[in-house]
Amino acid sequence: MLPPPAAFQFPWEINSDLVKDGASVRTCGRLISYVPEESKAVLSGQQSSAQCRVSVQTTLVEPFQPILGAQYFVLGEIEKTDGLSGVMLRARALTCVDGVDLTLMQQAIVEQRRFFKERETKDEYASSLLKVVTS
Repeated sequence: MLPPPAAFQFPWEINSDLVKDGASVRTCGRLISYVPEESKAVLSGQQSSAQCRVSVQTTLVEPFQPILGAQYFVLGEIEKTDGLSGVMLRARALTCVDGVDLTLMQQAIVEQRRFFKERETKDEYASSLLKVVTS
């Protein structure tokens, strides 16, 4: 059985308690630092006026040619840590996507979430009607 697909999480959502340890996630952010000796990168994302950071373990995607200040998409698993951030994203794929319109992408993700939530509500309603009819 395959694991569920990785859900897209914004950087400010990854550091919240909503994302569980071991969960597969996709996220994006601007690369603000990279320490090759530790195989650790830090991505930054902005929500309103707050700057959010996500620590990324890059061991599985090296050799890695970082471009500081560039936008990156990351696919990986969440790992809870005891460090300052408390969350580490173990990258399985790390891709530079400089030039992507992040505002438009965020709007598309919000719209997709709204669609899935609406569809889920309709499915629940239909299954409750089916129970009533079959009873």
